[in-house]
Amino acid sequence: MRVLRLTLAALAVGAAFMQPARAGLFEDDEARKAILELRNKVQANEDAAKQRSDQLNAVIQEQLQPLRRSLLDLNGQIDALRAEIAKLRGQNEQLARDLADTQRKLTDQSQSVEARLKPLEPQKVSLDGREFQVSPDERNQYEAAIGLVRRGEFADAVAALNAFLKRYSASGYTDSVRFWLGNAQYGKRDYKDAIATFKGFIAGNPDHPRAAEALLALANCQIELKDNKSARRSLEDLIKAYPSTEAAQAAKERLRAIK
Repeated sequence: MRVLRLTLAALAVGAAFMQPARAGLFEDDEARKAILELRNKVQANEDAAKQRSDQLNAVIQEQLQPLRRSLLDLNGQIDALRAEIAKLRGQNEQLARDLADTQRKLTDQSQSVEARLKPLEPQKVSLDGREFQVSPDERNQYEAAIGLVRRGEFADAVAALNAFLKRYSASGYTDSVRFWLGNAQYGKRDYKDAIATFKGFIAGNPDHPRAAEALLALANCQIELKDNKSARRSLEDLIKAYPSTEAAQAAKERLRAIK
């Protein structure tokens, strides 16, 4: 009995020592379980977040895809526009060069035409106190005829002066041509023709600067034809009409010489 009691007492003591150990083991299991549950929740949250992130990325990628295509198309259009602009710039530069070449050619042609037309343009001439316009050919023909008179080639001069009057009947040179024609006829000794020419010149141009000279030449022609009466009358008319001229002084001397 005593042994039984001792045994029960020992069991009771053992049980007393065993009770705290079981409680500690139970608490460790609960902590592990809580930690595992917490880990699972964290993992689940991470998985859910990852899933949402993947879904969001997929949505963003899906939405960005058209934008990327649009950007690519826009870049392609920009590149095409740049190429077109470069092409147009090159064309403009070429057009500018062509225009400059054309303008230079037109300027050269214009200057060439002006150079060709200039000899054909009317020219202002001052002769015997009068100014008038003549063509270059008109002036050349007149000067050539007067040159013949001055060189004493009277036959050719008469032909040239008559040809001038026929071609340029309304020329400003006409009066001068008639005066020199009379002198050429006188030099050729065609006195009657010279008288007719001088009379026509004087009658049509009594105020001409060479009218006095023409009257003196007319008197000389009459003297050559031995028509002293007519010569005296011409000299007297000269002295009366143009008293202050050198021709009038010469007329006075001629009058004294005429018998």
